[in-house]
Order: sequence, then C-alpha cells, then structure tokens
Amino acid sequence: MQLKQMKTYTNTGNKDTRSGFGAGLTELGKTNENVVALCADLIGSLKMDDFKKNHPERFFQVGIAEANMIGIAAGMTIGGKIPFTGTFANFSTGRVYDQIRQSIAYSDKNVKICASHAGLTLGEDGATHQILEDIGLMKMLPGMTVINTCDFNQTKAATMAIADHHGPVYLRFGRPSVPNFTPEHQTFEIGKAIHLTEGNDVTIVATGHLVWEALEAAKALHEKGISAEVINIHTIKPLDDTAILNSVAKTKCIVTAEEHNYLGGLGESVARILAQNSPTPQEFVATNDTFGESGTPAQLMDKYNLNSKAIIKAVETVLKRK
Repeated sequence: MQLKQMKTYTNTGNKDTRSGFGAGLTELGKTNENVVALCADLIGSLKMDDFKKNHPERFFQVGIAEANMIGIAAGMTIGGKIPFTGTFANFSTGRVYDQIRQSIAYSDKNVKICASHAGLTLGEDGATHQILEDIGLMKMLPGMTVINTCDFNQTKAATMAIADHHGPVYLRFGRPSVPNFTPEHQTFEIGKAIHLTEGNDVTIVATGHLVWEALEAAKALHEKGISAEVINIHTIKPLDDTAILNSVAKTKCIVTAEEHNYLGGLGESVARILAQNSPTPQEFVATNDTFGESGTPAQLMDKYNLNSKAIIKAVETVLKRK
C-alpha cells in the first residue's frame, strides 16, 4: 500500500539550544521587570551576557556556589521577583538537590531552574560534567514542571513562557549546535505535546535533541513503507497523556527517545500511563543505566545509540511485538 505524502521539516541552520535560552532571557529583560537572573560563574556558557549588560541591577553573579544560588533565588520570590538560575544541568540538579527540594519545591517557590549542557552532548568534559539522571530527579519533586526543548526557537519560546507560569520549573537544554526547525514565532504551551507527523503504524515520542533524530528516522521509515507518527514531548511533567493515548490507540505500538537514562526519564513516564490506561508494546531509545565519557557529541550519540538509526531499529523491533 502506498503511503500518504509525509510532512517534512526544514533545518534553518544549526544553533545551540543554550543560545535560545539566552535570547529568551534577553526578551524577558525588556518586558518583565520582575525577572531577575542568577548565575554560578558560567555567564558565557549560559548565554546570559546580554541580560547582564542591559540589566546589571537585576543580574547576580553568585560564583561557584550553586547551593547558595538556589537559596537566594528562593528568597527573591518572597519579594515578587521571578528568578532564573543558570548553570550546567549536573550542577543545577545533583549538586543542589537538597536545596531545590526543601527551599523551592516543598515551599512552592516561583523559581525557574535553567540548566544547560545536559545529557551526553556536553561532550569532551566527560562523565563528571554530563548528567543523564536529571529528568528523573526533577520530575519526582511534587509540583515541579519539567521541560526539555528540542531546538533554538523552542527553547527561546519556552524561556519566555515559563516566566508567566507560577511555580517551580526545570528547563533543560544543551551545548551543541542542533537543527533549528520549529517555527520562529511559536506559542509555547506547557504540557501540550506537538504532533509533527501523522502515521498509522507506530508512534515515536521524542524529547530534546532526539526530536530531530525522530523526524529523520520517520523519513527513512517512510521510504520502507512504514508510517510513523512523531510527537514532540517538550514537557515531560505534566505529560500530555491524552496525546500519547490517542496516538497509540491508532498505531498500537510506541517508541520513546531521549538523551537520558531509560530509568526515570520520558520513557518510564510513558510506560506508566500505558500500563494504567492501555498496555501497549514499547521500546526505549535512551542510555542503558550508564555514565557517559569524553568524546564529541556526535561520537557519543553514536556510541550510546541515541540517533535516528537507533530509533529505526527500535521501531522495527516494536512492530514485531504488535
């Protein structure tokens, strides 16, 4: 049977998602006087330079004292400020988990924890700076919203959107330049999945850098006569249960793809809603309960099977289980 023509997406040029955060923060500086920014000695890496230059009275360089940064941010909310904290994902979560739990989540403080250099694609800095457990850590905190964006444009839009959301947010993005393919002037809706392609044979839900890889996989699968529905899950908590359940009701099988440990990430959240509502064959594209290592982002994504080839293989496996 000949498949319908598949919707395609154009890469308008590779950009790093951390620069999307910087661009969003710059816009917030102009439009929301309550937004303040705190950084743990990584202004350039987090692309916070422009905010600091234009709003020095609202920028606070805390230094290599991440726990203090979280505590200061929590305190600032009491005066009506909206703090955006910035450092590497490893230091934004694992190093300061106690402070986040006690001072932000438990107290429902309106702090935006903005984390760059997430996952393996931090690259050459190696396992001590990479983190593949952060989504699990943060999604388990009551009241914490968890967002993992896929490209520059979406990261910019998400950064601006979370300023209007009351409550703690974990915003995860990355270091490498990746395809920029979502609309430039998009409206970012927290908790609302985005259907990128329609399909009947298999559902692929992906988050972060794996969204583009899912689209590449869908193109290759289409050439093989397999119709894949690709869904961009930018918000892992709250998860768009309805979008996932409606899709698997049609396709009867699903692949989840993420730059994170398969334990505790997007895949496990999807498995929970399937188990509760509609048990469905599922395959995971994620790291296999391991730490990373030093290497270029491309080398690491290839070695740890976080790419379109791995997604295609997972689809072929799950189709046999329908």
